[in-house]
Amino acid sequence: MNKLTKAQTELWEMDELAKGTSPIHGLHPLAKLAVTVFYIFTVVSFPKYDLSGLMILVLYPVILYQIADIPVSTCFYKLRLVLPLVCAVGLVNPFLDRKILLYIGTVPITGGLVSMATLMLKGVFSLMASFLLIATTPIDRICAALGRLHVPQVLTTLLLLTYRYIGLMIREVAVMSESYALRAPGQKGIHFSAWGSFLGQLLLRSMDRAEELYGSMQLRGFQGEYHYARLDGPRGKDWLFFLGSLLLFLAARNTNLPELLGSLFMR
Repeated sequence: MNKLTKAQTELWEMDELAKGTSPIHGLHPLAKLAVTVFYIFTVVSFPKYDLSGLMILVLYPVILYQIADIPVSTCFYKLRLVLPLVCAVGLVNPFLDRKILLYIGTVPITGGLVSMATLMLKGVFSLMASFLLIATTPIDRICAALGRLHVPQVLTTLLLLTYRYIGLMIREVAVMSESYALRAPGQKGIHFSAWGSFLGQLLLRSMDRAEELYGSMQLRGFQGEYHYARLDGPRGKDWLFFLGSLLLFLAARNTNLPELLGSLFMR
């Protein structure tokens, strides 16, 4: 399986994950979207040295992954290209902040090390929560929830079409790559001299497919709004999920829960 076919398969797997029947899948997309936004906001609001307080928030994605019957390893595998970039953001902190905060035995722990770990965890937790939303909610329902929040229709439509039809782009690239390989047997990849013409042909083919797609949408009555994506109002369990999660995030942000629990168990 080549890289393009593998990417297409992973897109299909994401759609299959979103079609699950777990209690998390059954929640209203607006509730899940709001909770995800509040979770990310809570995570990024922690001070750079509050590593212990931040750690408690790992429970939210981990528990919900278990309820949704999605292995956490699936999240890390799907985000394998993004996670290193997120973790690389804080690599310079140990060189900029050399203030010693504590000692572990005789090993000094500087503020740069603590802030680096905190920054990395913030990125990882935010990506885990975002992936959980996508893996448990179909893209059309996410766009419908954004519409309920009065996000401009043009943005939600652009997001939906980009996600839905990126597979078509991958197929076009796969066909062109295979055609090039048949004309240049034994050559690994596409030669640098052919990049310009390759991208130009891809642009022209994409424009043709876009015209065909838009014509098909108009024949089916498309006028800028996806009527099948309309949502009913949130139910009781959706409000319970939203309010319960919000209270837990506020408690985690305003109270160092690991330190509090540790002091209770030490008595």
